[in-house]
Amino acid sequence: MSDPKFWSDQDNARIKSKQASDLKNDVDSWFKFEQDLADLEELCTMAVKESDKALERDLKAKFEALQAAFEQFRLRTFLSEKYDDHDALLSIHAGAGGVDAQDWAEMLLRMYVRFAESKKFKTLVIDESRGSEAGIKSVVIEIIGPYAYGFFKSEAGVHRLVRQSPFNSTHTRETSFALVEVLPAIQQHEFKLNLDEIEIEAKTSRGHGGQSVNTTYSAIRATHRPTGITVTIQNERSQAQNKEQALKILASKLAQLEEQKRQEEKLKIRGEFHSAEWGNQIRSYVLHPYKLVKDHRTNYETSDASGVLEGNIEEFIKRYLEKNRNLL
Repeated sequence: MSDPKFWSDQDNARIKSKQASDLKNDVDSWFKFEQDLADLEELCTMAVKESDKALERDLKAKFEALQAAFEQFRLRTFLSEKYDDHDALLSIHAGAGGVDAQDWAEMLLRMYVRFAESKKFKTLVIDESRGSEAGIKSVVIEIIGPYAYGFFKSEAGVHRLVRQSPFNSTHTRETSFALVEVLPAIQQHEFKLNLDEIEIEAKTSRGHGGQSVNTTYSAIRATHRPTGITVTIQNERSQAQNKEQALKILASKLAQLEEQKRQEEKLKIRGEFHSAEWGNQIRSYVLHPYKLVKDHRTNYETSDASGVLEGNIEEFIKRYLEKNRNLL
């Protein structure tokens, strides 16, 4: 960064500056942890000599805080795969089941936004299709923060909800499904799109409330001809912005496709490959007749369903990362 030519390439300079800042934060955080640990050890020795019960209670609280901080450092050691340090693009699609499924998709969105907030990550809605009565049909959000993709990649797959429906008078027990997709947010220099292979179509886009007066010709559908992968972005912004977002997501999908092929070959050799399709349910959330959230990949479960839906999903992520740390 001290090279006079460094800032001549602004895009590369921004990327390298962010990497340097992230690394500095990692190192500074670890040195602070070591210093806090040394201070605590010194205070513990003092507390034992003086038999100060009030100080002992304070030290116990500080110890638990350091324990939690160390756990975060430990989790980060599992995030060494390609793209783990990237921001994330998370999509949620309501399954069959009408308004119940759409409401479930919105519940998942709230859960992920709450978890992102707890990690001090920033979230931006890129595209959203609202349900006519309640909930969302689909949504795409960008999650911006250190190792966002590494933390959220465990959420890709089908999520199943069992509850009494709030949308019918008899409140029957209903099962709803939603599909979650997670992509690393790929930068332009990381994956070069061949624009000759991409078909761009402009479509009409409706504004809030579906009013015809708000209809604009700004929605963009980008299709990668060789793979058939399609991305549609329909937002309240300009056609140029929608095109930029569509190409960004398309590049992320293609980059992840290449990485998945590499990983799948390894897992096939080990006999452990399973595709993340609608048929492969990763987690169940039961709210009636009892409360239980269970991850079917790790078998971790908790009866604190309300806490999970409020964003307390770190234990599920931790168990997934621990199980998969040596697979790839």
